[in-house]
Amino acid sequence: MQCIKCGHLKDKVVDSREVKGSLAIRRRRECLNCGYRFTTYEHLEHGDLLVIKRNGAREPLKRNKLLDGLVKACEKRPVSIEILENAADAIITEFQIEGLREVPSQLIGARVMQSLESIDPVAYVRYASVYRQFQEVGEFIEEIQSLESRPSVSSRHPDFFSQ
Repeated sequence: MQCIKCGHLKDKVVDSREVKGSLAIRRRRECLNCGYRFTTYEHLEHGDLLVIKRNGAREPLKRNKLLDGLVKACEKRPVSIEILENAADAIITEFQIEGLREVPSQLIGARVMQSLESIDPVAYVRYASVYRQFQEVGEFIEEIQSLESRPSVSSRHPDFFSQ
């Protein structure tokens, strides 16, 4: 690993531990040249899954891209990055368990919406508006009414407005 402070290529691992339910390893490293300490994460690579885009093009499914979409939907919402990382990992794991090698982007969007619905309803509506390409205010209203009529799937956030 290259030191981000001095660029030296030799370091030693000071501490190593599992994170995210054993889906990743966090390593504290120390540069042998300047003594600077930094953290790296080791994740299982999901390179064998391909995304089939709407135009038919195929590209590797990138966990970071999936996570970025979740983070963007939850921007300025009380949702921890850990919850979003776990959601991204769970979505990818579901595809692998199902034995999929190529995943249509529409299926990824649907799974992201399912996850967001249980994480944060506002983030769900934000993501749905982009994913479904809402053009009018009425579409937002319909989606919110539809969401309100469904049984609550979120147990992570208390209902602040009930008495």
